[in-house]
Amino acid sequence: MIFGISTVHAADTSALLDGWFASQTNVHTWSADAVQTRSIKTFSQPLVSTGKVWVVTPDYFRWELGQPPQTIAVRQPDQLWLLYPRLKRAEKYPLTGNDPGPWRDALALLEASFPRSRAGLESRFTVLSVVQTNAVVQVSLQPKSAFARKFMSQIQISFRAEDFSPSSTELQFSDGSSMRNDFSHSVLNAVLPRELFEVHLGADTKLVEPLKK
Repeated sequence: MIFGISTVHAADTSALLDGWFASQTNVHTWSADAVQTRSIKTFSQPLVSTGKVWVVTPDYFRWELGQPPQTIAVRQPDQLWLLYPRLKRAEKYPLTGNDPGPWRDALALLEASFPRSRAGLESRFTVLSVVQTNAVVQVSLQPKSAFARKFMSQIQISFRAEDFSPSSTELQFSDGSSMRNDFSHSVLNAVLPRELFEVHLGADTKLVEPLKK
């Protein structure tokens, strides 16, 4: 190990992953403050936003960026909402059916942060590496779907070795850009109000359904 960094050997990798998967059965809700850093090839400086995320496993999350929120993403069992309050615009993406699509693959990547089983994760991703830096473990995953890899080449999920709670995620896109989320002040299994995951559009909000045929 050099400077606190080590690539975990196969036996230790399996033990860490098994512990991570086992811990997810105890996760019902999770919330945290977030700092999102987007690195775009054509921009000289990264874009940094602060926000908040709430999760109810396995089918709900709410993600707010900006203060007051400028972008809100709400995942429900059968659809994803993207809300832009300042623009008075809402986008709705269906999650039903089996047709592939970039939003479905993006959600699969995000849901990998809370894997319900090893078999479920490995059916969608190849584990490229497991690296431990002091008390944080980083798992690098590659989508098995060729369609998904056209959109996103890799995801890195970091969790704390002591309690397996999420520390950060980083999505690496095929165009060379990336999006990293660092989490702090996380709370596990608190009661979250149902209203967090409901969407009520104002009369002056324009609804767009980009994937509707």
